[in-house]
Amino acid sequence: MTIQLSGKNRSNILTEMANENYDLFIIGGGITGAGIAFDAVTRGMKVALVEMQDFAAGTSSRSTKLVHGGLRYLKQFEIGIVKETGRERAIVYENGPHVTTPEWMLLPFHSGGTFGPFTTSIGLKVYDFLAQVKKSERRSMLSAEETLKKEPLVKKQGLKGGGYYVEYKTDDARLTIEVLKGAVEKGATAINYTKAEKFIYNDAKKIVGVVIRDMLTGETYEVKATKFVNAAGPWVDDVRSLDYAKNNKQLRLTKGIHLVFDQSVFPLKQAVYFDTPDGRMVFAIPREGKTYVGTTDTFFDQDKTSPKMNAADRDYIIEAIHFMFPDVKVTKDDVESSWAGVRPLIYEEGKDPSEISRKDEIWTGESGLITIAGGKLTGYRKMAEDVVNLVSKQLQEKTGRTFKPGQTLHLPISGGEIGGSSNLEKFVELKAEEAKQYGLTKEEGKQLARKYGSNVNQLFQYAQECQASEAETLPPMVYAQFMYALDNEMIVKPTDFFIRRTGALFFAIDWVRQWKTPIIEKMAVILEWKEEEKNKYIEELDQAILDATVPVDEQK
Repeated sequence: MTIQLSGKNRSNILTEMANENYDLFIIGGGITGAGIAFDAVTRGMKVALVEMQDFAAGTSSRSTKLVHGGLRYLKQFEIGIVKETGRERAIVYENGPHVTTPEWMLLPFHSGGTFGPFTTSIGLKVYDFLAQVKKSERRSMLSAEETLKKEPLVKKQGLKGGGYYVEYKTDDARLTIEVLKGAVEKGATAINYTKAEKFIYNDAKKIVGVVIRDMLTGETYEVKATKFVNAAGPWVDDVRSLDYAKNNKQLRLTKGIHLVFDQSVFPLKQAVYFDTPDGRMVFAIPREGKTYVGTTDTFFDQDKTSPKMNAADRDYIIEAIHFMFPDVKVTKDDVESSWAGVRPLIYEEGKDPSEISRKDEIWTGESGLITIAGGKLTGYRKMAEDVVNLVSKQLQEKTGRTFKPGQTLHLPISGGEIGGSSNLEKFVELKAEEAKQYGLTKEEGKQLARKYGSNVNQLFQYAQECQASEAETLPPMVYAQFMYALDNEMIVKPTDFFIRRTGALFFAIDWVRQWKTPIIEKMAVILEWKEEEKNKYIEELDQAILDATVPVDEQK
C-alpha cells in the first residue's frame, strides 16, 4: 500500500490503482473530492481519487480564504445555508486549527448603505443563533466612534456604526491538502495530474471502470471500482459529458478576483466586510503583512483552468477601496499580486451572479455516476458526509457489506492533532523554542508550527538534514518546506509549490522571485527532468507571476 503522497511515487501509485478494485473512485481533487475521500476511507471503504491538475488547483485555491458562515445568505433568506455553514465553521476549526483561525470582522454601516443599525443588529443576532456561535464570539454593535477605533481607515462620512462578529480565516489550498493527506494516511490512494477520460460499462450499462491518463507522461490505465463520484467542481459538466446518462441540471460559472497590497500602502488593521458603490459586499482582510480585497462576481465562460484578472476586475476593486477607505490612495501600480477563481453554481434561470444560490446538490445518473455540485468551502465536511452516506447505502444494497457511520465530526485532519484549538498557542510556543535545535530561528519555528500543525516535526527533520549538508544552497526554512512538499504533498511542478503548498505567489511574491531558480534546479535533479521539461516549467511559473501582477488584457 502506497501511503506517502509523494511526487517521486507517481508510477507506483498509478500501477497500484490499475491493479486494485476500489469501493469508491472519486474524480476531482479539490476540497469536495478530498473531503469525500477522507470521509469514505474512515468508514472502511477502499478509495481512489484522481485530479487532472494539481490538488486544489481549481476553485479550492482561489477563494476569499475564509471558512465563513455566509452572513450574506441571510440577506437572501437562505436560512438553511447560514445554519449549516455557520455550524460547520466551528467543526472545521476544531479539526484543523493550524489551517483555520478566528478573525473578528467589522461590518460598518453608512446612511444609504445595504445594512443599517437595526437590520445589522437583528441579522447578526439571528446569525449567532442559527450558527450556534459560541458566547465569546457573539456579535456586538459598535457606535461610529468605536467603529473608527477598530479601523480608522473606514469612510467617516455618513458612518452610523458597525457590527462586530467572527469569521474564520483559512488557507484554502492547504486546508484541501491536509484533508487529502488525512485520507491518504488512513489508506486512500490519490494522485494529481491524472485525468478521467472514459467510463467503462457492464452489460446493464452501469459504470464499472474508468480509463485515466497520466497528464505528465500520456500513459493510460484502467481502474475498476463499484461506485464513482464526480466531484470535479467547475468541470462537473465535462465529466458528466463522458457519461451517456444526462440530466437537466447545469452549472453556471461566475468569476471572482482578489487583489493583494502591501500594508505599507494599505495599512488595514482590522478585517472589514463592506458595501461597494453598486450595492455588493466585499471583504478587505489583513494577512501576513499584506491586505487583500475581493471579490468580484461576474458570469464566466472562458478557460476554466486559468481564469485571470482583467483590467475591469482590478479597477472595480480599486474603486471599491476608494469608496470605503477614502484615505487609502492605492493605484493599479500598488497591486502586488492577485488571483482569480471560478465558482461552480447550479444554474437558475433569470438570476444575476450574486443571487444564484451557493447550495449544493447531489444526484445519481442512470449509469450509477453520483455527481455533487455547488456548495461552499465551509460546508465541505458536511457535503462529503452526505455523499458518502449515499455511497454507503448503495454499496450495502449492491454488496451486502456494511460500513461505519460518518467519522469526521471530531476527527482531526492531517496536522490537526495538537490537542484541540484551545491548545494551539501553547503548541506553537513549544515548537518555536524547539526549532532552535534544528538550525531555525524561533520566528521560523513559529511560522512552521502554525502552517503545518502536528506535522511540523517532519519539517524540523528536513531543516536538520539541510544543516548537516555542506553542499546545500537553500536555507533550512526554504529547504524544509520544499522537501516536505516533495515527499509528502506530491508537488510535481514549481507552481504546485509556490502557489498551492506555500501560498507565496499571492502573499510573498518577492520570495517566489528569490527562490524560484534554486527550487527549479533542485526539482529538475530530483524528478529527473529533461531540459525541455525544465524550460516548460520555468515558463509556466513566469506566466503565473505575470498573471498575478498584470491584467490579462494589459499583457504584452
